[in-house]
Amino acid sequence: MTPDWSCGTCGDDWPCSTKRNRLLDEYQVDRASLSVYLGSCLAAASQDLRTAPVSSLQDRFIGWVPRSPRTA
Repeated sequence: MTPDWSCGTCGDDWPCSTKRNRLLDEYQVDRASLSVYLGSCLAAASQDLRTAPVSSLQDRFIGWVPRSPRTA
């Protein structure tokens, strides 16, 4: 829920742990699209949460996404 970016179900900061798990399940075969989606959420949230440190917003919105192993 904007403008404070809280979960509409539990009230925690969005994405809460439940939503993170759901997003990982939903985007399990397309991690790139998940990153694009979360990046767009980060951009919107940075406008709403102007006083929040950028690094904390990055951690909150995209820092939790597991990285796929790189292939050579």
